[in-house]
Amino acid sequence: MAEKVLVTGGAGYIGSHCVVELIEAGYQPVVVDNFSNAVRGADDVPESIHRIQKLLDTNIEFHELDLLDRTGLEKLFKKHSFSAVMHFAGLKAVGESVEQPLRYYRVNLTASMNLLEVMQAHKVHNLVFSSSATVYGDPQHLPIDEEHPVGGCTNPYGKTKYFIEEMIKDHCKAEKDWNAVLLRYFNPIGAHSSGLIGEDPQGIPNNLLPYVAQVAIGRRECLSVFGNDYETLDGTGVRDYIHVVDLAKGHIASLKKLKDSCGCKVYNLGTGTDRLYLIQGGDIASCYADPRLAEKELGWKAEFDLERMCVDLWRWQSMNPTGFSNGTAS
Repeated sequence: MAEKVLVTGGAGYIGSHCVVELIEAGYQPVVVDNFSNAVRGADDVPESIHRIQKLLDTNIEFHELDLLDRTGLEKLFKKHSFSAVMHFAGLKAVGESVEQPLRYYRVNLTASMNLLEVMQAHKVHNLVFSSSATVYGDPQHLPIDEEHPVGGCTNPYGKTKYFIEEMIKDHCKAEKDWNAVLLRYFNPIGAHSSGLIGEDPQGIPNNLLPYVAQVAIGRRECLSVFGNDYETLDGTGVRDYIHVVDLAKGHIASLKKLKDSCGCKVYNLGTGTDRLYLIQGGDIASCYADPRLAEKELGWKAEFDLERMCVDLWRWQSMNPTGFSNGTAS
């Protein structure tokens, strides 16, 4: 019987692509989401989940649930026997976190605390956590490896990721039967090659490529470039972009790593290649990964180049000019 994996925030951009990879790898995902960054489809199921069911000709169990709802979370764990949890749920906009820090601390930290405590109560001891390269703060050296100092975060979003990492690390030290993989992402972009699922920001996009795509499709008038005096070659920001499908496959590799009773492990998921980026409030000038540890210990390496990321992004945007609110993709 297929192992059940709880996917929190599984209707969102990265979570939905991981749901695809989980199913294709033979797992049975159970998805929870509170629709904070997802479009509601028929039968109160996220449109992204409907699309995955169509794509893979399968049924996916979905529950509308906010992780701040401790009682609802307890009910879910009583109903299911999960082998592991993939934790994506949380607020994730750097600029917004600078404007609304208390909201980010309340939502991201409380939700994660609830999840860890309910997992402990129900003896679910395997976790893959969606962290971020923002935990590194201003780079002290490039490329950034996992030994780079953390905690000098330049925005509240990054601080919440850092604090959650610390909670998980401390819990794994206290509870020796726990295993966790903390994945630090470097700027995921692109979309599934089917064009059925992709990034659909609710409101003004906080990331560069979705904004560019929305300008190109005619949803937004123009792209404004702010800042040309950063300490980089051309004065603009530098980032490491990674295809979201490569990222999702890294989560599957991490699930397999948990089987080794690995304790708490940290891995960068990136390509190690620096690219142009446009800066927003609370951001830093340059940030790109040294992903060799993930290749060595997880057997994972990013496969898709920047051109493929852009081709897949444009296919998604072209087929879905207004995102998931189109309903069925054309």
